[in-house]
Amino acid sequence: MRIPEFLKDNDAIGFIAPSFGCNIEPYRSAFDNAQKKFRSLGYELHLGPNCYEGQGIGISNTPEKCGEEVNDFFINKPGKAIFSCGGGELMCEILDYVDFERIKKAEPKWYVGYSDNTNLTFLLATLCDVASIYGPCAPAFGMEPWHDSLEDLMGILTGNRSCVSGYPLWERESKKDETHPLEPYHVTEPRILKMHPEQPSASMEGRLLGGCLDCLGKLVGTKYDRVADFADRYKEEGIIWYMEACELNVMDIRRTLWQLDHAGWFRHVRGFLFGRPMCHGEEIFGLDQYRAVTGILEKYQVPIVMDLDIGHIPPMMPMVNGALGKVDVMGNDISISYFFL
Repeated sequence: MRIPEFLKDNDAIGFIAPSFGCNIEPYRSAFDNAQKKFRSLGYELHLGPNCYEGQGIGISNTPEKCGEEVNDFFINKPGKAIFSCGGGELMCEILDYVDFERIKKAEPKWYVGYSDNTNLTFLLATLCDVASIYGPCAPAFGMEPWHDSLEDLMGILTGNRSCVSGYPLWERESKKDETHPLEPYHVTEPRILKMHPEQPSASMEGRLLGGCLDCLGKLVGTKYDRVADFADRYKEEGIIWYMEACELNVMDIRRTLWQLDHAGWFRHVRGFLFGRPMCHGEEIFGLDQYRAVTGILEKYQVPIVMDLDIGHIPPMMPMVNGALGKVDVMGNDISISYFFL
């Protein structure tokens, strides 16, 4: 696994929009303020041509132009880290225009984003053996003040932090909108972890891999699906899968996990970590978000930890795709220690 160099003082950071751009509020103002914050920390910023675009369908621009922007920033532009401007809907359509072979040969760079950005964070690891970070997109860094989760992410990017923990409270309802673009996370709900099988503690080690289930399921069977090869490559260390869902209901979650299971993705698994899904609390025909997961995955007889701070319901622990990790769960507390090897 190739670990990008950590950010140093006065290094360059790139911003691209392979999914949605920051062309509407509150994202435009939040992104503008995020740039001020990054500059105040001493970083040199490079903005891609699509950062403020909104001409595409479900993405910032045409798939070709989005792919060109990705290639340019990973292969030609200076900088050790690249932030996505946002999530979206159809980032999968840019993949045919991303030159993964050249990216694989270039100096590795950190890529940061979540949701639709799974199409890059996940494939950088499985296709290019480059570590990436599944975490908040650039506009989140415009909030005043920063939440601890953003400090954690920057700590990883700068090499000053190698362990993150769950956060005490999560956000059920955001106060950020067009007229309040810099609102911080409105965290009100206590973190309550669910573990299957029920036990007071659990520990697991392996390579972290995962992302948004909505996107992962669409990669199965395509030419970009080389997950079995990745798992075999790292079988001695094993894989810790982390996942979360955006638009999937509980039935969709179960169907998608069935699909990944039958595609052989979970070979050499050491454990599963699940973020709170957007359908949190939903039940259909007696199936809730927990049984949607355990009904498919309990056969692997590894720990399954659910309702974690991962993904669409803030705050988000930064998940380092491809990194070797040790996960410790004790009661309602969780910590992830990363080893950048």
